[in-house]
Amino acid sequence: MSSRGTTGLPREYTEPSPDEENDMSFQAYLDTIEKKTGKTPRELVEEARERGFAEPSAKAGQVVSWLSEEYGVGRGHAMALWHVIRNGPQISAKHVGTEGSHSDASDTLWLDGAATNPAG
Repeated sequence: MSSRGTTGLPREYTEPSPDEENDMSFQAYLDTIEKKTGKTPRELVEEARERGFAEPSAKAGQVVSWLSEEYGVGRGHAMALWHVIRNGPQISAKHVGTEGSHSDASDTLWLDGAATNPAG
């Protein structure tokens, strides 16, 4: 018997709800992670480094599993943090200042907590 569901995805994978995954800026993903975990993105990046997830040999799946198991964070949100672990707070300017649901205010993500973000 296969460990995959009818969608071909692993059985433990659940589809994200539309309000959780489809209408969020990159910064909103990080702010949501903070609300769920009680830790700022910077604190989580540091924890990831301590666990070896910033090493060149680390895989995104390791971070997804860690955040899911310890904090209940979904895959999309975990992948946003994976980007920051790998690349730092810089993101593509593609969605900066756009009017779509994925619009970000800046091409630099704020990692020190939503409450202290000068952009709002």
